[in-house]
Amino acid sequence: MSKKVVVKIPELLKQRGISLRELSRLSDVRHAALSELANGKRANINFSHIEKIADALGISDIREIVDLVEG
Repeated sequence: MSKKVVVKIPELLKQRGISLRELSRLSDVRHAALSELANGKRANINFSHIEKIADALGISDIREIVDLVEG
């Protein structure tokens, strides 16, 4: 079974009580890009997006943002 990287945007939004649009504003990442990440629609993950999300939410551990699951 192969592994798949998932970006835990829905969980982050829920934990912090913010919307995808608000995260887009805070992180300066396009709403469409965040939506695709949140829904697993992106084949490639842009690490600068992960960095911007981490900065916007005050996250220092990448594992809070991404996870490795059975694909």
